[in-house]
Amino acid sequence: MKTLLWAIAAIAMAVGLVAAAVRSSAGYVQIVLPPYRVELSLVLVLVLLVAVFAAAYFGMRLVSAMVAMPRQVREYREARRQQKARDTLMEALRAFFSGRYARAEKAAASAMDLGEQPALAATLAARAAHELRAPERRDGYLTRMVADGEASAADGLLKAITEADLLVKQQRAAEALNVLQALPQKHTAALRLELRALQLEKSWEASVAVIDQLEKRKVYDATQAGELRRAAITQHLKRCATGHATLDDAWRKIPATLQRDARVAAAAAEGYLASNAEDNAQVRAAEVIEQALAASWDSDLAGLYAACNTGTSQIERAERWLAAHPNDATLLLTLGRLCAREKLWGKARNYLDASLSVEPTHNAYLASAQLYEQLGDNDAAQKHYRKSLEQALARLHRANVAG
Repeated sequence: MKTLLWAIAAIAMAVGLVAAAVRSSAGYVQIVLPPYRVELSLVLVLVLLVAVFAAAYFGMRLVSAMVAMPRQVREYREARRQQKARDTLMEALRAFFSGRYARAEKAAASAMDLGEQPALAATLAARAAHELRAPERRDGYLTRMVADGEASAADGLLKAITEADLLVKQQRAAEALNVLQALPQKHTAALRLELRALQLEKSWEASVAVIDQLEKRKVYDATQAGELRRAAITQHLKRCATGHATLDDAWRKIPATLQRDARVAAAAAEGYLASNAEDNAQVRAAEVIEQALAASWDSDLAGLYAACNTGTSQIERAERWLAAHPNDATLLLTLGRLCAREKLWGKARNYLDASLSVEPTHNAYLASAQLYEQLGDNDAAQKHYRKSLEQALARLHRANVAG
């Protein structure tokens, strides 16, 4: 359009010059080509020049347009194809996030065939096929995601993350870890996937290192990271409870601050108690509990103290705790069990009665019933057994209602 305007302006200028020449001059132009001689008026020559110029200009424009037409047609068709491919990919995205996975897979496969973001389209198609439980098609899309020798680093990373994520969702954690470990560098999404895979594999010790990295990257705050780390270490200690030496080694590797955590200490103590055949297992369990309770009080951990058997010194230590926590029903129950084990029947009965007066629980009634049974008072034993059963059923009912 701009070129056409310039051409019209040039022709108008030429016509204006011709008109000015007509008004100001009546000259002529003589062309001699022996033996011929041609005389033309100046005005006619100017008109002819303008006409020749216009014809030449428009002729060149026409030839240029005809030469460029195939290229323009190709560009137009390519633009149409690209627009169609983009529209198809957008349709696949809308369908996928709307939960219409069959439509999403079909649209993504079409976009991939049209060459629009092939890696992204293949990822979308693979995820849609996974949701449709079509593993053969899913694996086919993953294979097509990046062609050999043509994959960019970004496409390779996209393929690895997609494949690892889908493997984790299938509970194929070992294969997912192999994919992730092949990455030259792990970003946050890869680390989160690795943590999920390690948790599925129950590789608790390795998962702690990943949790530390995620905390440094601000994925988890200190509270969240601490909870995840505590849970991983607890599970690791439970797995190490196969032998005293194994558990000792695992316990030594835990930071001192976590050794004093009630949940971690309980897992370690239970592990030592489970390996009761080992020398000093009871002593080590008691030491772990005592160390944790010295740092911060926890009633449940105090209740586990009764499972240890290191002698009458336990009663003395528990009574010192009672001075600081006189109304702790679990601690009173623990003292009752410790005294019953040492055949201190009077003290055992007093502590168990005190525990029931603070909080009548299934465990306290059961311990009292066992005590009365040892004392030969069968009526009292049966009464407390019934109370214990009632408490257990009531607790189960509350759990069912809450669930």
